[in-house]
Amino acid sequence: MSKTEKNPDLHNLTPETVAKLVSGEFSSTVENYKIIDCRYPYEYDGGHIQGAVNIWSKDTLMKEYFNNPTHPDKDRRSILIFHCEFSSKRGPDMCRFIREKDRKSNGMENFPKLYYPELYLLSGGYKAFHSSYPDICVPMGAYRTMLDEDHVEDLKHFQKRSKSWNGERQSRIKQNTICRRSSISELHGSKS
Repeated sequence: MSKTEKNPDLHNLTPETVAKLVSGEFSSTVENYKIIDCRYPYEYDGGHIQGAVNIWSKDTLMKEYFNNPTHPDKDRRSILIFHCEFSSKRGPDMCRFIREKDRKSNGMENFPKLYYPELYLLSGGYKAFHSSYPDICVPMGAYRTMLDEDHVEDLKHFQKRSKSWNGERQSRIKQNTICRRSSISELHGSKS
């Protein structure tokens, strides 16, 4: 486990470590793990890590992991590993998103308790994993890039859907900032 210069706030696992995890080498210490492939569905369908699930939208991530979360047993390790093609944008964003939602769900009164205490990013993403372990990819050895010429329209579609979600989020952030400024002004006794 390491932190990278690009994502110093996230813990990274090497492709080698993830390959060992998939192969069962850590079954005595890790009870449960999920590899969350944050690439778009056409990329995932064009090749993914054995056992990975494709969750590319934050709405789906929320439904899957926050409908009925439970705190993990302290003696049983359960980990989530995120990645995208290079683990440079979509994977890190989803990893940070789930951490943020986890913190908010548990509140400061329960700090540092979390539903998902072990979150990791696959260093180098699917590209790095595939180049070293194509035999652990499904279909074996398959790899479709985000910029695949046969999926230009798919890319536009998914990027548009991603941006609309981010636009809604930016609007909520702006509204919260305005509310926060109002609260700060009230604390200092100034009128807006």
